[in-house]
Amino acid sequence: MARTTGAFYVMGGVLGLIITAIAPGDEGNRPLVGIAAAISVALGLSLLVWGPRLPHLVHHGYLATATVLVTVAVHWFPNTIGGIGLAAFYVFVACDAAIFFAWQWVAVHVGLAVALCLVALPTRGLPWWSGMIPAGVTVGVAIVVGILTRMAADADIDTLTGLLNRRGFDRALNAAIDYATRAEQGLALVLVDLDRFQKINDHLGHRAGDAVLQRVSDTWSKLLAPDQRLARYGGDAFALLLPNVTEQAAILLTEQLRAAVTTGCSAGVTSWQPGESASLLVSRADVGLYRAKQAGRNRTVLESARQLPLAVELRQAIDQGALDVHYQPIVSLSGDGSKTVGVEALLRWSSSAQPDVTTEGLIRVAEEYDLISDLDELVLRRSCSDAARLQETFAQLDLTLNVNVSGLELAEAGYADKVSGILAETGWPADQLVLEVTESELAAESQTAIANLHQLRDQGVRIAIDDFGTGYSSLSRLATIPSDILKVDQSFVAAIRSDSPAPPLLGVIAALSKSLDLQVIAEGVETEYQAAVLTELGFALAQGYHYSDSHPVAALINDLNEHRGLVGAGVPDADFAAKGWIPMDDPGN
Repeated sequence: MARTTGAFYVMGGVLGLIITAIAPGDEGNRPLVGIAAAISVALGLSLLVWGPRLPHLVHHGYLATATVLVTVAVHWFPNTIGGIGLAAFYVFVACDAAIFFAWQWVAVHVGLAVALCLVALPTRGLPWWSGMIPAGVTVGVAIVVGILTRMAADADIDTLTGLLNRRGFDRALNAAIDYATRAEQGLALVLVDLDRFQKINDHLGHRAGDAVLQRVSDTWSKLLAPDQRLARYGGDAFALLLPNVTEQAAILLTEQLRAAVTTGCSAGVTSWQPGESASLLVSRADVGLYRAKQAGRNRTVLESARQLPLAVELRQAIDQGALDVHYQPIVSLSGDGSKTVGVEALLRWSSSAQPDVTTEGLIRVAEEYDLISDLDELVLRRSCSDAARLQETFAQLDLTLNVNVSGLELAEAGYADKVSGILAETGWPADQLVLEVTESELAAESQTAIANLHQLRDQGVRIAIDDFGTGYSSLSRLATIPSDILKVDQSFVAAIRSDSPAPPLLGVIAALSKSLDLQVIAEGVETEYQAAVLTELGFALAQGYHYSDSHPVAALINDLNEHRGLVGAGVPDADFAAKGWIPMDDPGN
């Protein structure tokens, strides 16, 4: 608006100055017309420089002032013919109003121009009807330009939802970036996909799918501020533009939008940094959306351009190998003692940037800042090397090594080959490796993830579903997802108390695992009574503080040497909280 109006002003002013300087005649007031033309040039330049920062209402004042300046020039021009010619400048007013203002304001501005035109020309001694032709042209141009402008604007609107379409959103995004650059403000972008929307179309028909899209768009539109732009970016994808909003505020708003609809949806959030293009901003938000889907859908993932101090510190720790891996024994409940049959690798790391970071928060940072791949590889490589050292020391024990894997990594093509390469380099046998994946991370069940699981099992690697019973457990999923071991979440074990019966679900899980020929490991065993109940229910394997805390490999070797491969009741390390150790597993393990 500012560029167009400013251009009209400058062009009209320059033409006015030229015509005033060369036109013959001594009628009217040549200096006054020259001053009006000079004012027009000055106002035009001011619009080109400061116009984009001005409120919308101010532009009405600029347009009304232009109408007055044209009228002054028409009335005071040095000769009559030139005055009639200058009346054509009212068309500039009509074009500007028709392009940028609503129809009611177009009528006001064009009405003012027509009225002044019909008054100004007769004041020069011309017939009363002399102003009708330029006035009629002004009205006609306003109508035609207004219709064409609105037809072009409709091309930016999605006909189903009434929101901006992709073309309109791209225009709005570029304009928002221009404004954010000038005003030095922030800008956030959110891309949202409705989860499994294709199934709605396939099972209920496209009419039902259209109804869902309309309902979602109506619900979300009511929750947004006037300057926040929502668009249907294509299919079941929506885009949200949030001027002057931080990443954390954008995440909070996105969570509110997701909670407001019953349809599950995945979202990627990012923020604009000075100098970045619109395409780069969209691509980064799209990466966040992709990661949200790969991590299990129905969640929001931040793909930030700004690295948190914690992420920077974690990146340095990974590069320098300044991370510790501890090991907690997995024991057999059969027999007289607690024989060690495996160990679980647990990452320990002390952060100086954010000492109170939770396990979930640390994993989220690693995933959001694209560190999870290097982190998983570091833990797997080091734990395989340490496990080989353990096995060499205790040749009589047939140890398994359990290592957690991120769902994002599992969904990456080539992950199974990466694991094979690490096993070959470290010499750890594939049939003694167990990769643990939490149920929530298996929710996506992407074809790539399933293919990796099958390939890993073909190589001899076993798959464990961690935290079983707290995520998305179902018999159909256990039948379709390649798995060998269930790790019962510690919350079930914690419910075993001497003053109440054992949770019935534990017996069901034990029977289910036997029917499906799956091993079961009980996590978080802390008392002798819990161990006895689990043994009576038929659980064969367990781990927890009752048997042993997690230790560095050297300390674990000493402990197993002292107990000849058996582990006794352990006590949690009371100094963990004071030291700021952060375990990448459940706090109870």
